[in-house]
Amino acid sequence: MIRRALIALTVTLTMVVAPACALGTRSEGAAIALPLAQLQSHLDSLARHAPGDVAVAVRDLRTGEVVGYNAHASLPAASTIKVPVMVEVFRQMEAGAFTLDRDVTLASADRDGGWGDLADAPAGSHYTVRRLLWLMITQSDNTAANMLIRLVGRAHVNQTMHALGLGNTSLSDYIRSYGDIRSIRTTASDMVRLMAMIAHGTLVDEWSCGEMLEIMAGQQINTLLPQPLPADVLVAHKTGSLHDTLNDVGVVYLAGAPYAIAVMTTHLASLDSGRAFIHAVSSLTFKEISTLAARRADGTVALPEQAEPIVRPAAAVGSPVWQQTSPEGALDWQDVDG
Repeated sequence: MIRRALIALTVTLTMVVAPACALGTRSEGAAIALPLAQLQSHLDSLARHAPGDVAVAVRDLRTGEVVGYNAHASLPAASTIKVPVMVEVFRQMEAGAFTLDRDVTLASADRDGGWGDLADAPAGSHYTVRRLLWLMITQSDNTAANMLIRLVGRAHVNQTMHALGLGNTSLSDYIRSYGDIRSIRTTASDMVRLMAMIAHGTLVDEWSCGEMLEIMAGQQINTLLPQPLPADVLVAHKTGSLHDTLNDVGVVYLAGAPYAIAVMTTHLASLDSGRAFIHAVSSLTFKEISTLAARRADGTVALPEQAEPIVRPAAAVGSPVWQQTSPEGALDWQDVDG
């Protein structure tokens, strides 16, 4: 079913290519420089025929140029909200509140019976901040996320996002796999800006950004943005899903043209259609920006004299922290959307 939906989206993209202005205010980047103009046009065409409500934002990390579709629309964040939680953890560590080795005790109220190593962990168990960060991001463990939210304070997460100018991102409650948590919101624009700050090393400090990127590069749920890309392309990202929602946000380390990307989908008739849409956007974006990278390499397109620096993950992917937290019989994270 995923393959059929992806083929349908690809056919739509091939047959219908509308100008960027055709969708009025829903289209991002009315005055786009030439290098990404074709990507904008193709995103508009693809999004017009998308299943449910969708939002896309793509940022060239070398130039800051942004294209997208419906990028300022408020949509359910699902587990992509765990990136702001991670940011607040590192902000408070930089301020001296605690370290990565701080032990946090699991309270009964933290527990969520979704997935992840801590789903069935007993109250009173102790875990370091480091391990909780890796579980929260790489496994999308809600219990780990709730422990960190309790540690740093939900209000502080929201205050930091607002201070960064990301006022459409809101953590309204603890994170659960049951009930309606659609009130936890963000936008594709906010997520791409946040990813760009991390990728440029300007959020908290450069060391913190490298650590956050390392954690996201160790992501075990790789069924969305990375799925259609070449296996040797590094993607540091975070997924999110609800019963009718699929999101993925991250940084793609394409040689010569790294970019931040956020794709959000909701009100889906099926999650298969959402996966197919995210695959199509990811594949299209990679193809178009690969062409841009080639044009930069041969001198056809020049970079700005002061192109912004890019931070890479702090260490090799496959941290021993992850190895320690994967018990026998754990879920196959390739088959989960987060």
